Amino acid sequence: MTPRGRPSRKQRERDRQKRPPPAIAEERSFEAARGGERLDKLAASQFPDLSRARVQQLIAAGLVDVDGRPAAAADRPRAGAVVRVRLPEIAPPRLDPVRLDLPVLYDDEHLVVIDKPAGLAVHPGAGGEGTTIVHGLLHQVRDLRGVGGELRPGIVHRLDKDTSGCLVVAKTEPVLRALQAAFKARDVEKRYRALVHGSPPDCGELDTLYGRHPVDRKRFSSRVRAGKRAVTRFSILARAQGAAFLDVELLTGRTHQIRAHLADRGWPLFCDALYGATRREGPAAPPAIRRAAAALGRQGLHAARLAFTHPVTGARVACEAPLPADLRAALRELGLHSAA
Repeated sequence: MTPRGRPSRKQRERDRQKRPPPAIAEERSFEAARGGERLDKLAASQFPDLSRARVQQLIAAGLVDVDGRPAAAADRPRAGAVVRVRLPEIAPPRLDPVRLDLPVLYDDEHLVVIDKPAGLAVHPGAGGEGTTIVHGLLHQVRDLRGVGGELRPGIVHRLDKDTSGCLVVAKTEPVLRALQAAFKARDVEKRYRALVHGSPPDCGELDTLYGRHPVDRKRFSSRVRAGKRAVTRFSILARAQGAAFLDVELLTGRTHQIRAHLADRGWPLFCDALYGATRREGPAAPPAIRRAAAALGRQGLHAARLAFTHPVTGARVACEAPLPADLRAALRELGLHSAA
């Protein structure tokens, strides 16, 4: 036992050896370019899809070693040391249909477009906890199970958990592949409504490199030296003191793109804690800003319009999702009644 009352490394290793080893889905390794950096930070920087917290979990489970020996998160491998990271298999969650009565904007035998409510993830994550849009779709759409995989049946694209609005779902494998190709080729019109802090110009285009934030691995950033191209266009629909309501066109589809692009320019979405908005909504904020944030209660982003060519009929499908009640209430608190 350590002086702080925690199990020592030897004790942790003995406990780990008593547990049955997990099935390994993937094994990765790299050579430390320089010495002196903490193991957890070093491994997270090598693998952008693994947060530092996730690396620490893997280390605690005995799934990270250095030169073949068990390691601790605070270890500092020497230059040239070989670090091995093993990722365990994750048992897929059971997906049972759940009645959610998801609003439908368009529906035929090939695909459906729903108006996604805020507060629901699109599909289960690695832990599989909680009800998601997929659970509701399995109840609402016949023969959807298995289209494109068991965990994400029919899912063409994603919206963040706290983003509302248009989401298209394929009912067959060919339509799923065709719609995914259309998104990749940027042949889909995607327009959002965004409530932001600050005073953006009347219109603009953000065309930047884009990648994971170099320090906070949960965030993304347009202030990177290397990454993929991200393009966001916007125009002002209405203004209030210290806030603006935007029409945003997404020309690429990077994770958190609108959230990160606008925040990096000093215009974070209302209630977006991850990208710093809540610092502007505290006791020192103007009363109207505080009331609007309280009325909204989630990031101020809504997928208002989705338009694409139907992959089977060739017809143009254009869907518009009305502003949800929470966003309308926030706009009213800001005095933007006409925009609501």
